[in-house]
Amino acid sequence: MADSGPAGGAALAAPAPGPGSGGPGPRVYFQSPPGAAGEGPGSADDEGPVRRQGKVTVKYDRKELRKRLNLEEWILEQLTRLYDCQEEEIPELEIDVDELLDMESDDTRAARVKELLVDCYKPTEAFISGLLDKIRGMQKLSTPQKK
Repeated sequence: MADSGPAGGAALAAPAPGPGSGGPGPRVYFQSPPGAAGEGPGSADDEGPVRRQGKVTVKYDRKELRKRLNLEEWILEQLTRLYDCQEEEIPELEIDVDELLDMESDDTRAARVKELLVDCYKPTEAFISGLLDKIRGMQKLSTPQKK
C-alpha cells in the first residue's frame, strides 16, 4: 500500500496504536528511491515521495544483543591469543553460542568447545572455563519461526 508523505527522512515511523486498538504494533515506512515503483511515467510529480510500509519482524532485547556482541568480541580476542595469530588468520571454526545454550550441562558444552579447538596447540582450559562462565544466564537469540 503506498501513500504520499512529506519529503525528507529515509525512514518514518508512525505512532504505535493504543492498547485495545487491535493493531499489530508500530509501523515503519521506507521512502522509495527516485524512479522506484509508483514514480514511473504516468505518476504525478507533485505527489511527493512514495512510502512503502515495512514491518519489523523480529524483536530482540538490546541488552541481550549487547551481551552477545561483547561475548563475540571476547571470543575473537581469546582465539587470536590461543592461535597466536591475527583475527583474519584464525582457522575456520564456529562456536555457536545458541548450540551451547541448548546443551544439558557444562561438561557437554566444554566437550563441544574442546572438540572445536582440537587443532589448537596451546592449553584451552582457561578459555573454555571463561566461555562457560560468560554464557551462563544468557538467552538464545534464534529467530522465531514463521507461522
